[in-house]
Amino acid sequence: MPLAGAPLLTRLIERVTAAQSHFDLVVATTTSPDDDRIRDLCRTADVRCVSGHPTDLLERHYQAAISLGASAVVKIPSDCPLIDPAVVDRVLSFYSENPSRFDYVSNLHPPSYPDGNDVEVMSMAALERAWIEANRSFEREHTTPFLWDRPKQFRIGNVKWETGLDYSMSHRWTVDYVEDYAMVSAVYDELWSQSKPVFSINDILSFLADHPDVPALNKSYAGVNWYRHHLHELKTKSRKDTRVLDDAA
Repeated sequence: MPLAGAPLLTRLIERVTAAQSHFDLVVATTTSPDDDRIRDLCRTADVRCVSGHPTDLLERHYQAAISLGASAVVKIPSDCPLIDPAVVDRVLSFYSENPSRFDYVSNLHPPSYPDGNDVEVMSMAALERAWIEANRSFEREHTTPFLWDRPKQFRIGNVKWETGLDYSMSHRWTVDYVEDYAMVSAVYDELWSQSKPVFSINDILSFLADHPDVPALNKSYAGVNWYRHHLHELKTKSRKDTRVLDDAA
């Protein structure tokens, strides 16, 4: 689906590559013929693309990391086209400035940034252990729960939003539903330009404050995430960390 005249994935790549941190970027897609379009997009954008397991994302991400000879791995979901490059830099800097102190660092446990600024970084050793030992379906599908849900086994670090605010349950900037796409499209239609293709969290917040009809488009899904299906299995998440769709106003 397009955002400001280009595929959503193109816009995400545009924002991720605007980060100042050094990294090798790879798009980890599936082996399905349906994803030939993603491979074509990556060739056009001159971005490396690795094709892997369609449902076991832990397997897919591990193999992508192996293909690059990575020592640390950063996971950014492809449904976050409003991610701020400065947030990517902040999380990666925290990890790199604390060498050998953490196995896993993110800005998600607990979250504070607007939903859709997800950055996770882990050592290759930690990812490999998860790849070998994770055996629950949601651990394979979501790649990292095996790590962050075991704080007694892994050294977990978290980066909070420097503002002291917590918009993780109130501001939804990720794309899972048609309403999410409508909201994100409205943001891009207003803020993206050739002269300023990468706009910031503050730019988005200012626009949304001035146009309350835009965040209202997907307000019913704010705070809804995949945790809601697995609260009985997760040790570090509870009912307060998510909403179920029946709660939507």
